Amino acid sequence: MEHKEEAELCFPELINASCKKPLQHRAENVLIYNLLSFISFVTVALNLLVIISISHFRQLQSPTNVLLLSLAVSDFLVGLLLMPGRILLIGSCWFLGSFACGLFQYASFIITSSSVGNMVLISVDRYVAINDPLCYPTKVTPLRVKISVCLCWTCSVSYNGVILNKFLRYPDMYNSCYGECVAVIDNITGAVDVILTFIGPITVIIVLYMRVFVVAVSQARAMRSHIAAVSLQGSVGGIAKKSERKAAKTLGVVVVVFLMCFCPYFYPSLAGQETSATVAFSLFGVWLLYCNSCLNPLIYAYFYPWFRKSVKRIVTLQILRPDSCDANVL
Repeated sequence: MEHKEEAELCFPELINASCKKPLQHRAENVLIYNLLSFISFVTVALNLLVIISISHFRQLQSPTNVLLLSLAVSDFLVGLLLMPGRILLIGSCWFLGSFACGLFQYASFIITSSSVGNMVLISVDRYVAINDPLCYPTKVTPLRVKISVCLCWTCSVSYNGVILNKFLRYPDMYNSCYGECVAVIDNITGAVDVILTFIGPITVIIVLYMRVFVVAVSQARAMRSHIAAVSLQGSVGGIAKKSERKAAKTLGVVVVVFLMCFCPYFYPSLAGQETSATVAFSLFGVWLLYCNSCLNPLIYAYFYPWFRKSVKRIVTLQILRPDSCDANVL
């Protein structure tokens, strides 16, 4: 029986060229598929709620929320396209051909890069809003934000097209047999990629959020000092302390979650190893990276009051009413 399982091929008609199907216990397969499918569903659902909320309600179409919308679109595509593709690769063979394999890997790189770029744009937006609130409306205009979002996606498409140029021309060049879908980045390209898509963005986010935290704390302390001068320290002191906690929490959650989800994915490049989309790597690095797309709507949107109000209107189908787009959700 064991010999029969080992001889099971993805393409039985190609005896000498076909890959063997992964050998896993049925119980393991069911558990893994159910868990990953649930993560994919939650990722799609949460980000779809963000997309509908910002797109439908006019009150929410601010420059900051346009950035959140772009982030939600990239994360939505992760759950809709990339996660199902990875589920297929984990427990089965790639039956969609080399062309579809090339498109899948290319889309994977584009969506991941755009998600990182969107988080950097959000960091810049929040930095300007906290550090220079008076000039924020003139510096961060809707037009500039839309141009920035378009540039983010355009650069992701162009950049990944360059680093995957050879793979896109020969999408099956790294496959050892029929039934695989593998993309490999060599050491030099991987080193450049990890600088541009990980070290650089991480540095920008940490520096900006550290600045946001320092400014928020200093403003809160200044507020307490001013209130104390007019003998109202007790009534507003709690608000100032809450501002400090909120700034610290935002900094900690954004940076820690981003590092936890992205570090394992980029570890091979940091260690000077080749990065390849193998099954074992997908189970750990890639899926942890994708889980960031599930957490992003919780971090950037869920804790906003407007998100809870808009979700309630969406779930109860109030958005189908006339003029619902003008509803007050702030």
